Amino acid sequence: MNEMRPPLAVLRGGKARETGENLAERTYQRLKQEIFDFHLLPGDRFSENEVAERMAASRTPVREALYRLQREGYVDVLYRSGWQVTPFDFRFYEEIYDLRIILELEAVKRICEHQNSSPLLEDLKRIWLVAPAERLADPATVSRLDERFHEMLVEAAGNREMARIHHDITERIRIIRRLDFTKKPRVEATYLEHGKILRAILQRRSDQARMLLKSHIEESRAEVRKITLHMLHSARQELAGNTEPDA
Repeated sequence: MNEMRPPLAVLRGGKARETGENLAERTYQRLKQEIFDFHLLPGDRFSENEVAERMAASRTPVREALYRLQREGYVDVLYRSGWQVTPFDFRFYEEIYDLRIILELEAVKRICEHQNSSPLLEDLKRIWLVAPAERLADPATVSRLDERFHEMLVEAAGNREMARIHHDITERIRIIRRLDFTKKPRVEATYLEHGKILRAILQRRSDQARMLLKSHIEESRAEVRKITLHMLHSARQELAGNTEPDA
């Protein structure tokens, strides 16, 4: 009988050695989350060596992760000077929000024109058309559900390419969109606004649903811009050790 061999991953100290591919993925996900959480602020500079030391990884998977983030627009390479978190370009976000509005309004129009309702609408009803006592209160959870609400509306329209493009847009604006939920009243407002939009869709009132949806997105965009500027200012003040109250 042949002796059973260990898996391809070589065991060392009781743990499987992480492959370069896994290290690159782990580094990518962690750096991306640090950018989303403003642990790395827009404009911050860093080197591959600094990241490699923090992530307990070699420079090769770190470089792979950084180039992936660069392709997605989250970091820029500064030749001979390391890397930089991409500074906020509010014009870019304004244009992305415009594209998002176009896609979502078209999706709602198509849903209302369909003879048969998508099963996704039933899922949305179970999440958003609930009694106040059954609503979730955790901002992070509601933020994720809010993101899925809009994605599911586009998916319910039945056009896979439209859904794919919308998903990519959602990914690009997540870094600032999630800040909308740093204000507690926004959670309650989201339930109310989503409920109105969903009821109008279920009743095939296309014009009303589209009007409500556009207003909902534009209000969120305005709030996100204000909160982002405030958060960046506060974060930079804290990092600089400036504890003086605002004038």
